Amino acid sequence: MSEAASAVPAQPENQAAIPPAGPNADQTPDAANRIAELRVSGNLMTLDTGLFCVFQAPGSPPTDPATGLPGVRVSLAPGSMARPEAVSISTFRQDGWLDGTGALVRVTEGPAKILVTIYQSGQHSQDTAPRLQVLKLNDGPSAPAVAPQAPAVPAAPQEDPELVAHVQRTGDVGGAIGDWIGVRGSRLWMEGFGMAPRNAIAPEDVEYQGVLGRGWLSPWVDGGKFCGSRGMALPLLGFKLRLKGDAAKAFTCTYSATFVDGSAVGPVPAGESCEAESLAALEAFQIELHPRKAATKAPRAKGAARTGAR
Repeated sequence: MSEAASAVPAQPENQAAIPPAGPNADQTPDAANRIAELRVSGNLMTLDTGLFCVFQAPGSPPTDPATGLPGVRVSLAPGSMARPEAVSISTFRQDGWLDGTGALVRVTEGPAKILVTIYQSGQHSQDTAPRLQVLKLNDGPSAPAVAPQAPAVPAAPQEDPELVAHVQRTGDVGGAIGDWIGVRGSRLWMEGFGMAPRNAIAPEDVEYQGVLGRGWLSPWVDGGKFCGSRGMALPLLGFKLRLKGDAAKAFTCTYSATFVDGSAVGPVPAGESCEAESLAALEAFQIELHPRKAATKAPRAKGAARTGAR
């Protein structure tokens, strides 16, 4: 990560009330209550060739858990300025909202424009809008917008791997829990991974995060979903994993990893971050499950009274 750009300046807001739909909308008071007017501001941002991260600056107002506002979306600019062949955008949330996370923007032939749109409740002032920052991660198109990917081929002959990782210049590789995913000593970084257990635990019993920088983690991702990116040339710097529910009562979990600078970490207990002191990119990892030992019953004391004995 090389340089940080200044915060995106606030732009004049555009407010537009959405009229109630239907010919009799004005005769139904409840219908008007179903439509909330939002305060919307849009910013056209010009980016040069390179890889960028657009994210919410520290100190911005928190998102309301009920409404999800204020909300931020990053998208291609409209019209001829969009240049979709030159710009690719990837968000850490599948629905596209930033929600305290970031968006990765790759520009292969700059300059090109993107549209950053901020949505606020109608009761909020412009001063409460999130402040956004742009971090330039590298200068050149070191990888195409969509990297060539090999099919998800596991290390062992199985059709549905429990672990899949996207590896630099390789594509998706997979394997089972307990296998090493990725090649130790290859110096090829991982861009993302997913875990879908099938045997001892279920996908809903696990969640994980990717390490994006020092003290910077992706949101928690549920088992069965992908964490990170594909084809954006943005390496993961480590990960964190934890078990939930009955799985956490029945198993413990540890994980180990190697990194492109040759360092190795682990085994690390569940819930702790697995990352190199140097913050080198993640190269390979291994996740292991260990059944908890059953609690032993205390020996019965001699002469103990029997319940219901006569």
